[in-house]
Amino acid sequence: MSLDPKWRDAVETDAKRLRRAERDRPGLLRQTLHLGTLGLVFVLPLVAAAYFGHWIDQQLPGYSVRGTLSGIVAGLAFGAANVYLLVRERKP
Repeated sequence: MSLDPKWRDAVETDAKRLRRAERDRPGLLRQTLHLGTLGLVFVLPLVAAAYFGHWIDQQLPGYSVRGTLSGIVAGLAFGAANVYLLVRERKP
């Protein structure tokens, strides 16, 4: 009994695709580094903007926490945008 050549080619193509997917699968270290990078690109703008807002609050009398809160909101926006762009870039 011989196999249909089209069917054989389809099976071989699927087998090659599965082997390539297994070989290219990211490991634990690579996934951990990616998640760490996502955390950094989210937290660093948040902390920097909050410190900058706090510094502005200290320089201008009468603005108790407005600068700090504005910095936190701006840092959240910048951090979220950074994470979105990094995740979108990594998609195949």
